[in-house]
Amino acid sequence: MSVVILGIESSCDDTSAAVISDGILLSNVIASQKVHEAYGGVVPELASRAHQQNIVPVVSEALRQAGVDKKDLSAIAFTRGPGLLGSLLVGTSFAKGMAIGLDIPLVDVNHLHAHVLSHFVQKTREDEVPEFPFMCLLISGGNSQIVVAKSPYEMEIVGKTIDDAAGEAFDKCAKVLGLPYPGGPHIDRLAAEGNPKAFRFSRPHIEGLDYSFSGLKTSFLYTVRDGLKAHPDFIEKNKADLAASLQYTIIKILLDKLGKALSQYPVSHVAIGGGVSANSGVREAVARFCKERGVKAWIPERAFTTDNAAMVAAAGYFKYLQKQFCDLSLPPYSRVTV
Repeated sequence: MSVVILGIESSCDDTSAAVISDGILLSNVIASQKVHEAYGGVVPELASRAHQQNIVPVVSEALRQAGVDKKDLSAIAFTRGPGLLGSLLVGTSFAKGMAIGLDIPLVDVNHLHAHVLSHFVQKTREDEVPEFPFMCLLISGGNSQIVVAKSPYEMEIVGKTIDDAAGEAFDKCAKVLGLPYPGGPHIDRLAAEGNPKAFRFSRPHIEGLDYSFSGLKTSFLYTVRDGLKAHPDFIEKNKADLAASLQYTIIKILLDKLGKALSQYPVSHVAIGGGVSANSGVREAVARFCKERGVKAWIPERAFTTDNAAMVAAAGYFKYLQKQFCDLSLPPYSRVTV
């Protein structure tokens, strides 16, 4: 009998549901929230309200696209954390209620764990997946980590940000340039038109494998401020070069630590995951980085870089096989590491 998992993701501002059967993806539905654009960032209360509106139609559509009746589900996997607590409460409460109604197990999934395992979302049996152990550069708006995945159940964080994350640096610097939220994709688009060496921004000198992006952000701000003092139209004339130089510097910071991590934890497979892994410059640089070092690069489909339930269902499938079920009394959590 097939193992059919319904995945539910509601950690931030995307409501998503997906269905996998014996590890093969049947559907992945995402409802994004446009309401936050006017505020330049995610407003937690608005996010949780939007999840309440979206979760029933999103789950229904995921089941419809998969051609699966809810009575055929083996378990429900849901993001328990980390994330916005109000948003997580919506997904957690829905998953618990549905599991009770269907009398099937619950599987709680760590959101960051799911990003690492997003490379195991398979559309066909022939799709390749990474070999354990592998290293994952997990980069998003809230996290920048280097993770050694020893198995689907054992992961070690060997490096992490001590302040801002890479995605946060992209978004905050984009805001300085007057770009809409989220700013990362706009920086990516502009960077293709600019000179990556037009401006020099500070790079951190943090010992070990940890990251820091706050100094880069401050350096970017001072460059724009001083430029505006000299020329009122400084931003408009240099927007593409500023974006390209920012992206170039962030990539250099990311890959410098990744290279050091590889020398300490030699693996033959390196993956990237999280929202920033959708960035064109990051994807190209990581692919080149891995080729130069003779390791296999795993670059995810852009559909699986953002918050999505396909990766939650995949992570949940692994836990289901080990009968690692979740008690109904367990609450969501807002902060945790992998």
